[in-house]
Amino acid sequence: MADNFVIVTDSACDLSPEFAEKIGVRVIPLTLTVEGCDPILDTKADKKALYADLRAKKSATTSAINYEDALAVIGKEVKEGNDVLYIGFSSGLSSTASTGILVCNELSEQYPERKVFGVDSLCASRGEGLLVYLATLQRDKGEPIEKVRDYVEDTKLHLCHWFTVDDLFFLKRGGRVSAATAVVGSMLSIKPVMHVDNEGHLINVGKARGRKASIEALVKKMEETAIDPASQTVFICHGDCIEDAEYAANLIKEKMGVKEIMIDYTGAVIGSHSGPGTLAIFFLGTHR
Repeated sequence: MADNFVIVTDSACDLSPEFAEKIGVRVIPLTLTVEGCDPILDTKADKKALYADLRAKKSATTSAINYEDALAVIGKEVKEGNDVLYIGFSSGLSSTASTGILVCNELSEQYPERKVFGVDSLCASRGEGLLVYLATLQRDKGEPIEKVRDYVEDTKLHLCHWFTVDDLFFLKRGGRVSAATAVVGSMLSIKPVMHVDNEGHLINVGKARGRKASIEALVKKMEETAIDPASQTVFICHGDCIEDAEYAANLIKEKMGVKEIMIDYTGAVIGSHSGPGTLAIFFLGTHR
């Protein structure tokens, strides 16, 4: 790569291994443990099988990256003579970013001839993934690492995350909604409309009656804040509900003239907390 400049992220970005390799990004995997199974790396998980397990009410636990994992990936690049920009999973949701940034700071001291920067994305899932993707576009234009780092810092609070879930009980288990809200919401088919705020926290900001209405509410949020949407690349992720993702994509194209939309699964770590039927859209907006 030009100027020996490598972008590193973590698997909470929900970029597939194939896509990450295509755009030249190194990924540090988080860890997932499904009830009755041995721990596996997020990047090795069979997502369709995971969502089948979750629908069968199997529990799943996740672990942030640890110091050794981050050092193995970032340290290898630095020792090979590369400068590194690490973009990490929101500190509002995980210790992952702080661990990666700690490793970057220590390596910067140990190798003063190298540039090793860490950024807390304050993003999650393919919101983090979209931020990483946009950073690679800057890198590929030939921008130096400092400018790409500054671009990421300047852009991250314009990276909008809007999503809904199909089953409130997964959010209840994670403490995002109360047990009473989950019961009543499920009985009345009330779906939350949620986003990630400026501190990188998951926030419930509204509700819709029924699945279709909740998807349309996400698109409405994009209409209200998107910056020049027709020229953007929009990311969508889904918890094994591709038809809903395609419905959202078609609405976005129809209403805003967006030409490029990339759809993929919500990754195993994020999906184990949000559950099957999660649907999220990510784009650049005037504010989150």
